[in-house]
Amino acid sequence: MWALLVLIGAASVSAHLQDPSFDGQKVFRVIPQNDEQVEILNSLASIMQVDFWQPDSVTLVRPKMQVDFRVGAENVFEVEELLKESGVEYRVLIDNLQAALDAQFDSKSRATGHSYEKYNDWDTIAAWTADIAAQNPDLVSRSVIGNTYEGRPMYLLKIGKSGPNKKAIFMDCGFHAREWVSPAFCQWFVKESVETYGKDTVMTTLLDNLDFYVLPVVNIDGYVYTWTNNRMWRKTRSKNANSICYGTDPNRNFNAGWCTTGASKSPCADTYCGSAPESEKETKALADFIREHLSTIKAYLTIHSYSQLLLFPYSYTYSLPSDYQELNSIASAASKQLASLYNTKYTYGPGAETIYPAAGGSDDWAYDQGVKYSFTFELRDTGRYGFLLPESQIKPTCEETLLAVKYIANYVLEHLY
Repeated sequence: MWALLVLIGAASVSAHLQDPSFDGQKVFRVIPQNDEQVEILNSLASIMQVDFWQPDSVTLVRPKMQVDFRVGAENVFEVEELLKESGVEYRVLIDNLQAALDAQFDSKSRATGHSYEKYNDWDTIAAWTADIAAQNPDLVSRSVIGNTYEGRPMYLLKIGKSGPNKKAIFMDCGFHAREWVSPAFCQWFVKESVETYGKDTVMTTLLDNLDFYVLPVVNIDGYVYTWTNNRMWRKTRSKNANSICYGTDPNRNFNAGWCTTGASKSPCADTYCGSAPESEKETKALADFIREHLSTIKAYLTIHSYSQLLLFPYSYTYSLPSDYQELNSIASAASKQLASLYNTKYTYGPGAETIYPAAGGSDDWAYDQGVKYSFTFELRDTGRYGFLLPESQIKPTCEETLLAVKYIANYVLEHLY
C-alpha cells in the first residue's frame, strides 16, 4: 500500500503537460462522428490540459475529422473512461510518450557532431551553416537576416552559381519547434545541392539558373527549447504582456487574414496569433527579407510536419486563389513524384478546404505579396509517430521530399513570370 501511495505521489509531481518527463503520457486518435462527440472533446479540453497534435486546436475539430491529442499520465484513465462512456471510438497511437521520445534516436550513424541522418541541435546546425558555406564558396553563402527574441542570429543560406539577375526560390524549415524532421530536410536539401551539382542534370540546371534561399530553422529559440526543456514545445519563446504564458505561433503571425480564423487570441494557446501581425522578431525578419527581394523571389516553400500533405493557398479563406488550377496541377504532379520512391501517399489541395481554415500563415502571406508558387509541405508521417518521427526515417523522408521540391523548382524555372 505504501509503495502505491509513493507511486501516486510521484505521478502527481509530473502532473503538468509541460513536464520534461513524458512517462505514461499517451497520444489518442479519435474520429468524432457528430456534433455531440465534438462537444465531448471540447469539454475534455476544458477540464484538463490537452495538447492537440492534429488539428492544432480543439476549436478546429469537426465531425468525421481525424483528431490526434496528447494527455498527461494522470489523466489517461479519466480520458479513456470518458471516451468509452460517451461511445467515442478511439485508439492509442502512442502508448508511452517517453518511450517514443527515446526511440526517435535510432539512427545507425553515431557520428558525433553534424549528421544528415540524425536530429541535430541548434549549435550543431549553426556550425554546419558556416562549414557548408566555407567548403562550397562557389555555391553557398551565408548571411544573417535578423535575430530571434532570445538574441540568436537567424542564418540564411543562399545556394546557386553566381550569375546576373537570377530569380530565386525561398524555402524555410522549423517554423514549429517540435517538428524536428523539418529542419532535417532543409539540411538535406543543401547537402544534395552541393553534392549533386555537376552530376545530376536537373540539380545543375536549377542551380545554374536559380538561387535558393534556405532558412534552416525559423523558430530557433523554440527549437532550442525542445532540446533543453520540453520536446513538445511549438511556439516562439517571446514573453507575452500580462500573461504567464510564453510564445506565439509563428505560422499564425503573418498579415494574411490575421487572427480571423483557426487562431487564438489567448497567449496561452498553442495557436496564439501574437499581439499583432509580425509581432515576433522571427516572422518580421522573414517577412522583411521576402519584401526586400520580392522582384526576384518566384516561389515560397515552407516545410512542416506531420500529415503528408502538400498545401497551397488559401488557408485564411475558403475562396480559391486565382491561380488555383495551376497550383493544383503542380501539387498533383509533385505528389506523384514524391510517391514514386517509397509510395508515400500525400494529399494535396488548398489549405482551408483540404485540412481546416487557419489565418496568418506564411504561405498565404507570400502568395498575397505576389509570390505565385507558394506551397506548404507537411512531411511524414500520418500519426504513428507524429512529431516523434524516428531518425531512421529522416533519409527516406528527405529523399522523397527532394523529388517533389525539385519538380516544383523545375516547373518554376520553366514558368518564370
